Amino acid sequence: MAQDIFADIEEVQELLRSHAEVSGDLASALGKARRQLPRRIYKQGMRLANALPMLEHPKLRQTQDEKSLQQAAREVRNHLKKIDTADRRKGRMLEILGSMAFAILVVFVLLVTVLRWRGFI
Repeated sequence: MAQDIFADIEEVQELLRSHAEVSGDLASALGKARRQLPRRIYKQGMRLANALPMLEHPKLRQTQDEKSLQQAAREVRNHLKKIDTADRRKGRMLEILGSMAFAILVVFVLLVTVLRWRGFI
């Protein structure tokens, strides 16, 4: 049963690498992805990260509730599987293009305003 929780934690780390595009051990990867994750998912992931050292110790492993840790791992894993990286990249690109278009529009309006104020239009 303990190997199952280690496999679950490893799968969560792999999903963080592939879907959330963050790397490192579980705690640092969750820290990097904190703004992308809902609070509940982040807290469940941190529960897993905090329990990992105790799970590696044979005597301390008995103090951990592995059933609830597996449930937390399942919840984090299900959320990470729902993340669509292509849609996220497309959203970032559209956000950049939108801000560029807004900046060009503002410059154009300011140019027309100055030209009109100076009497050239």
